[in-house]
Amino acid sequence: MGTGAVGVPLREIALVIVVAAAVTFLTTGIIRYIMVRFGKLSEIRERDVHTVPKPRLGGVAMFSGFLSAVYLAGQLPALTRGFKPVTPEMDAVVWAGFIIVLVGVLDDIFELDAVTKLFGQLAGAVVMSLLGLSWTLLYLPVDGGTTLVLDQVQSTVLTTVFTVMLINAINFVDGLDGLAAGLGMIAALAILAFSLTVLYDQGGTVSAYPPAIIAAALVGMCFGFLPHNFEPARIFMGDSGSMLIGLMLAAAATSASGKINMSLYGAADIVAVMSPIIVVVAAVFVPTLDLVMAIVRRLSKGQSPFTADKMHLHHRLLALGHSHRHVVLVLYGWVTVVAFGAVGFTVFPARVALIGIGIGIALAIVWTVIPLRRSRVR
Repeated sequence: MGTGAVGVPLREIALVIVVAAAVTFLTTGIIRYIMVRFGKLSEIRERDVHTVPKPRLGGVAMFSGFLSAVYLAGQLPALTRGFKPVTPEMDAVVWAGFIIVLVGVLDDIFELDAVTKLFGQLAGAVVMSLLGLSWTLLYLPVDGGTTLVLDQVQSTVLTTVFTVMLINAINFVDGLDGLAAGLGMIAALAILAFSLTVLYDQGGTVSAYPPAIIAAALVGMCFGFLPHNFEPARIFMGDSGSMLIGLMLAAAATSASGKINMSLYGAADIVAVMSPIIVVVAAVFVPTLDLVMAIVRRLSKGQSPFTADKMHLHHRLLALGHSHRHVVLVLYGWVTVVAFGAVGFTVFPARVALIGIGIGIALAIVWTVIPLRRSRVR
C-alpha cells in the first residue's frame, strides 16, 4: 500500500486521477469522431456564444472515465474501505450516475422539457440517497452547536434537494468552453484536499474514503475532458456531462460532510468546527450564486426559473470586454480562491488561512480588472 502518511493512500488516489483522465481523454476523441462522422452536431441556440455547430455527448466519455477509475479503486487494497461491504456509497453514486447520464443523453439528443429533466434529476438524487449515500448528520451552529441525527425521510429530502440544486448550478454555468469542466475540477480538488486532511487527522477513518475516491475520479474525468473542451472547444459535454459533474460534486460533498460528527473538531474555533460544510459551500459558491441570481432574475420577470437567457456571470463578464478564454480563467481564479481558502482553515491556523485568502482575493481582483483596463486603453 503506497501511502504518504498513515491512512492516506496518496499513490492510489493519484492513480485513480490518472486513469479517469486517460480514459476520458481517449473516449472523448472516439465519441467526437463518431458524432462528426454521422453529422450529429448541435444546433446554435440564441443563448450560445459559439457560432459553429459542434458535437455533444462528451458526458458519456466523462462517465466512462469515472467508471473506469471507480472500478480500479475497488481493486486496490488501500482503497477497499470505500466500497462494500464496508460502505454502500460507491454503488450508490454509480447507479445515480447512470440515471443522470441517461437523462442527459436523452436531453442532448431530443431536447427534453424542463419538467421531464427535473424528474430525471430527482430520480437520480433519490436513488443515490436510498442506496446509502445521504446526509445522516446535520450540524446546526446554535446554542453552542447541535448535531441532528436525521431519519430516512429527512435524510432523503435533504440529500435530494442539495443534489438537484448542485446539478442545476453546474448545468446553468455550462455556457463557455471549458468552464463547467474547470470549475468541477477545482471544486473536486478542494473536496479531495479536505477528505485527505480528514484521513490524515483521523488515522484513515472509513467515512473519508468514499468522498476522496469520488473527488479523485471527478478531478481526473474533468482534467481528461478539458483538452477537448477548452476554448476553442472541439466537443461539448452537453447536459449529460454538466449534470454528471453536479451529481458527483453533490455526492462527494454529502459523503464528506453528511456523516462526520463535527464534535471531532472541537468547539474552540467555529470555522474549524464547521469546516466540512464551509468547504462544500465554498467549492460550489460561484455556480450556486449564479444559479440563485438566475432564478431570482427570471421569477422577477414572471418567467420560469428554467428559462434560458444570456445574463449568467460569464455572459456579464463577456459584455464587460473580457475575451472568451479570459472569462473562463477569471472564474477559475475566483473559485480557486474561495474553495481552497476554506480548505486552508482545516490545514493551517486561522491567521495564516486569512492571510492566504486576502492574498488570493487581491490577485483575483487584479486578474479580473487588468484586462479590462487594457481593452479600454486600446
